[in-house]
Amino acid sequence: MIKLNPYVRFNDAKCREAMTFYKEALGGELIFQTVGESPMAKEMSPETHDRIMHADLKSSSMELYGSDMMRDKAVIGDNVSLSLNCDTEEEANSLFAKLSKGGEVFMPLEKAFWGAIFGVFTDKYGVEWMINCQLDKEAAKK
Repeated sequence: MIKLNPYVRFNDAKCREAMTFYKEALGGELIFQTVGESPMAKEMSPETHDRIMHADLKSSSMELYGSDMMRDKAVIGDNVSLSLNCDTEEEANSLFAKLSKGGEVFMPLEKAFWGAIFGVFTDKYGVEWMINCQLDKEAAKK
C-alpha cells in the first residue's frame, strides 16, 4: 500500500512554530527531529542545528510532514511536496523511475540514515515528489 502525505517546506526556521500551530488546530501527535540530532549535523554549520530536519504530525485520519531544510527559498505555492511512502523497495524504485521521467532529480533514490531508501525529484509538470521506503522497521519506531 502506498501512502501519500503532504510535506510543507518553511522559510526562516518557522517549521516548529507552524507545526505546533497545526497540532493545536488539528490535534494528533507531533514529533520533531532537528539537524543537530541527525547524523548530518557534522556536515552542517552550527547555526543550522536547531532547525527542524523533519516534523511529523500524525492522527488517526491524517499525517502532515514539515521541514526547515530545503535547497532553495520556498515560494508560497511551491512550498508543498508530495511524499509517497512505499512498502517495498521494488515499489519505490518503480514509482521513482516512472514519476521522475522527463523531470529533474534532486536526490537520487538511495539509502538514508533513518533506515529507508529516499529520493527527491521534480516531475515534468513542476511537482516536487519525495519517495520513501522504510527498510529498517525498528528505526522507524524510534
